[in-house]
Amino acid sequence: IEMVTYTRLDCAVASAGLMRLALAHAMQHAAHRSVFGRLLIDQPLMRAVLADLALDVEAAVALSFRLARAFDDAPTDESAAAWRRVMTPVTKYWICKIAPNFAYEAMECLGGNGYVEELPLARIYREVPVNAIWEGSGNVMALDVLRVLQKDRRSVATVMEGLATLSASNEALRGLHASVGDALKSAPDERHGRRIVEGLAILAAACILKQSGLAEVSDAFIATRVQGPLRQTYGVPVDPTCESVLLARAAPQ
Repeated sequence: IEMVTYTRLDCAVASAGLMRLALAHAMQHAAHRSVFGRLLIDQPLMRAVLADLALDVEAAVALSFRLARAFDDAPTDESAAAWRRVMTPVTKYWICKIAPNFAYEAMECLGGNGYVEELPLARIYREVPVNAIWEGSGNVMALDVLRVLQKDRRSVATVMEGLATLSASNEALRGLHASVGDALKSAPDERHGRRIVEGLAILAAACILKQSGLAEVSDAFIATRVQGPLRQTYGVPVDPTCESVLLARAAPQ
């Protein structure tokens, strides 16, 4: 079981890394491919898609690094041990679930060239689903979180108390925290397991990004993932200043 727990961390970190690699290829292509007299990176629709992709990379990296730190600190820190117990299945679930669609969208940024097996993005797209299945599928991760709710509510309370502190200064995050907290306090119907896990993942990611001090990144994430209209695909535009910061951070060096 201990090995499985570590491998779940590995799945989350690996998926976050593959997402970052896929975005780097999309950014590199957009920075050098001209269409209708302008580089793709200067086209408003493409910029919106790339910035939206970059937000999920920021969140995935932040969540996986936060979980890795909890693994390091858990032997001597009770709050870190609680984060590890509660957030390992949450982090693994969310990052590994969003990675395949993320890779597809990055592949589409290259057009037909992105689809051929000789180039990296098609191979990344073929690779990423395995982490969502390996060491516990989505349903297994959701059931693991529900198991924590039944057997270790102290750990859940510790995690939620920490997130309450991080979300206190933002009205939207306070609202999301209250909503997630209400769902966790009840005896959740198993059918709602995935919804609870996803809400906790988005809340944690938003709080960690806000804590990082990168206001443009956290503001854009909150505006599109916590607030804003329903979104099913990438390309929801963000504030132009946030967009520029996201693209600059995502550009391969």
